[in-house]
Amino acid sequence: MEKAGGYEGSSVRPGKYARIERERRFLLAHPPAPSSVTATRAITDRYLVGTRLRLRRAQLPDDTCELKLTQKVPVPLPGAVQGLITNICLSPSEYDLLASLPAAELSKRRFSVPPLGVDVFDGPLQGLVLAEAEFTTDEEAQSFVPPPECVAEVTDDARFTGGHLVGASRRDLLEWPAEYGLHPEVP
Repeated sequence: MEKAGGYEGSSVRPGKYARIERERRFLLAHPPAPSSVTATRAITDRYLVGTRLRLRRAQLPDDTCELKLTQKVPVPLPGAVQGLITNICLSPSEYDLLASLPAAELSKRRFSVPPLGVDVFDGPLQGLVLAEAEFTTDEEAQSFVPPPECVAEVTDDARFTGGHLVGASRRDLLEWPAEYGLHPEVP
């Protein structure tokens, strides 16, 4: 599966550094009600061209930032196991150095609405609302019953991963959710 970075392959194995990422993704018709939100972050993801690497800046409400470098190695199987993920926390100077590399950028607001993280996208994807739930075991993922605000599950639709969304056009934003009966509100 090719990501926005243009790198294909999977030589990483679970173990000391990489862990299995289990998540299910859902389309929502609207952002969450403010009363249901327990935390908010403004996130800018930079998908480094020619790699499987994502550089993330998450701005917290107290004006602190989480800076991370992430490698995601997808698996071509259906279901909640998305692949392997490795995260490295960065200092501001490390982040700035890596941010100088060519990248495609995606920005969103992430709302914590347990058990979901809900992403409300900015820029060309404004109007798209995606939720994800993460799990530690396959059994948890399989037994999860999504809340009613989850309109359609898109776990197995690679178009709704960050690595693909970063290259999506405004037209894609209108067409892809429509396949699930959802028509994002476009400003």
